[in-house]
Amino acid sequence: MPTSFEPATNPGLFDAVVNLCKRRGFVFPSAEIYGGIRSTYDYGPLGALMLRNVREAWWRAMIQERDDVVPIDAAILTNPKVWEASGHLATFTDPLVDCRNCKERWRADQIEDACPNCGSKDLTEARPFNLMFKTYVGPVEGDSSVAYLRPETAQGMFVNFLNVLTTTRRRPPFGIAQLGRAFRNEITPGNFVFRTREFELMELEFFVPPADSPRWHQYWCDERLAWYTRYGITSEKLRLRPHEKEELSHYSAGTTDVEFFFPWGWGELEGIANRTDFDLRAHQESSGTSLEYFDQAAGESYLPHVVEPAAGATRAMMAFLLAAYDEDEIAGERRAVLRLHPRLAPYQVAVLPLSKKETLAPLSRDVLHRLQRYFMCEFDETQSIGRRYRRQDEIGTPYCVTIDFESLEDQQVTVRDRDSTEQTRLPIEDLVPHLLGRFDI
Repeated sequence: MPTSFEPATNPGLFDAVVNLCKRRGFVFPSAEIYGGIRSTYDYGPLGALMLRNVREAWWRAMIQERDDVVPIDAAILTNPKVWEASGHLATFTDPLVDCRNCKERWRADQIEDACPNCGSKDLTEARPFNLMFKTYVGPVEGDSSVAYLRPETAQGMFVNFLNVLTTTRRRPPFGIAQLGRAFRNEITPGNFVFRTREFELMELEFFVPPADSPRWHQYWCDERLAWYTRYGITSEKLRLRPHEKEELSHYSAGTTDVEFFFPWGWGELEGIANRTDFDLRAHQESSGTSLEYFDQAAGESYLPHVVEPAAGATRAMMAFLLAAYDEDEIAGERRAVLRLHPRLAPYQVAVLPLSKKETLAPLSRDVLHRLQRYFMCEFDETQSIGRRYRRQDEIGTPYCVTIDFESLEDQQVTVRDRDSTEQTRLPIEDLVPHLLGRFDI
């Protein structure tokens, strides 16, 4: 439920994190040398690594650590009859208004009675705008070759329900999970990577006996909220917000959002919807193929109900960055630090030779190669050791391993902790097990 405590908004935090992302290589404006394209971003070296870690954390929780969920990887393009049956062609719309003064277009439910650009109140009546990207399959453009980029990954799991049921010998309750790109022609994208037209979804369709859907809906609300706290977002920056009746999608009997307190206020991280049997029934009726499950114990057939936790990988990454950003003072010097969970940090370990002298190179490379089998590592030998520590703090690296001239004699290295800045001297032979213990791997 929404909390009574409301944190204060912090626009300065948003600016600081966006600046860090662009400066350090988390996120770049797409095709920047050509002026970019609105609300489209490329993920740089650090962003690609962190986004991969967010995906893997979700995969671990939703698939690897469970015995009742299986993965699939469905196509981005599919038969347009899928979108007709699901209701997307008719109802996947947002209300669009035009400003007659400056000609800008806006999503009607996200503005007041005036144009955010020029302040004019001379707006058109709202009209439905379909969010799906239309394209054509094959060399001829025509009605028979129309296709759509998927606006969600869910339908690929519904139309494969029977295939998965047959090949895996599963029975409800069980889930099908998928990670993948989706595309929505948003009217007003914005807030950096919070709302973009191309994004990555992490979705689960959990099939349950109809009478059990309310219980499983609450279960997944609790599970998904716990996942964000497990990876470092404090509870006061998270809440569960049930949708009001007028907010519900056409397929939903009940939806609850996991919301994060962004610098501009509360915003959705993930939606957990009770989709009932809407999708399976729609595809069964449209395709003429029975999608019912036969329960041998009960001696009856039924269409399972579906509980769907659906999260955005890029939006989750943004929330983790905002929650992790901190500034403190070390030895009289101000530092910016990302206190990311070790599993989410782009690099888990940085290997830092104290000097660029050739005498340290062989041992430093040996330490690096030992660690690379277990961790994503960065090797940095330029500038002073203090500056290198600050660089690693700013990109969220949990541990730095320093090789100095004494290491050549005693075969020991110094391990520095990002958050506490404490340093520990230990034998090279103990380095991997020491760090594995810190990462709980």
